[in-house]
Amino acid sequence: MAIIVLGIESSAHTFGVGIARGDGRILANVYSSYIPRYGGILPREAARHHYNVAHKIVIKALKEAGLNIEDIDGIAVALGPGMGPCLRVGAFIARILAIKYSKPLIPVNHAVAHVEIARLTTNAKDPLFVYVSGGNTQIIAYSHGRYRVFGETLDIPLGNFFDTLARELGLPQPGTPYIEMLASKGKNIIELPYVVKGQDMSYSGLLTAILRKFKEGIPIEDLCLSAMEYAYAMLAEVVERALAHTQKRELVLAGGVARSKRLQRIMKLVAEEHDAIFKVVPDEYAGDNGAMIAWTGVLCLKSGITISPEDSIVRQRWRIDEVDVPWMQ
Repeated sequence: MAIIVLGIESSAHTFGVGIARGDGRILANVYSSYIPRYGGILPREAARHHYNVAHKIVIKALKEAGLNIEDIDGIAVALGPGMGPCLRVGAFIARILAIKYSKPLIPVNHAVAHVEIARLTTNAKDPLFVYVSGGNTQIIAYSHGRYRVFGETLDIPLGNFFDTLARELGLPQPGTPYIEMLASKGKNIIELPYVVKGQDMSYSGLLTAILRKFKEGIPIEDLCLSAMEYAYAMLAEVVERALAHTQKRELVLAGGVARSKRLQRIMKLVAEEHDAIFKVVPDEYAGDNGAMIAWTGVLCLKSGITISPEDSIVRQRWRIDEVDVPWMQ
């Protein structure tokens, strides 16, 4: 019988619990998100939210899967990267479940999980990944035992860029869909900083310039159109070079910002220019979710990767290229 793993995600605003089988079936994917009263995510408030909902989400996930905790073969948890207070709640809950029910504890890297759920749900084999979210913007591909980064942001990630811009423009959160909606009504692309340094991008100067233009009275629709086109063009340039260098035949868009229809169209064109097949993670698994942790936990458990509760320390800056992925061999 296929192994079954329960996964816990709590790296930022979402506390999610997923359950996955060894054959790739997702049995449950339940979550609750912290919504800040104003501004961005406050880690301590988000952690308090996670702690208050954790038991309900675990029970709901088990009920959705039609399982008891005794049916679970392992407890997987995202130990990083992410916000320390938020990560610690997930780690605490995972340790309790692992110890109380004598289950192996499985350490999962949050970025690896985004990549693996995208690979599973798109049936990709060995693609180039464009991983774009609130906390990360990286171009990733597998090579020699690990996922390697072939380009990334030097400062703020793409999702954070859009969220901050939306907040400053008085738009709701998350920012990307609202900026994309206003961009569709824009008529003029204004000149803004375009910063690509080798294989890396920088978005902070672009953000500053747009906010300056906003104070000058430039229509918000034109600002959103310009922000989106410049940000995506910078990303596309780096992705094109990575495709040319790696010679991958698949391009997969992953992470929360992967829901952007405009970004999907641009990446599809980039893939076609390099004779690659374009694929995008389903919306359900684009943002942070427990299913991606559970599925990556399955891969880890099959490869013998577990950790003792005493050693399960959270790592806020745990990079994807620091993680061995033996299942890809």
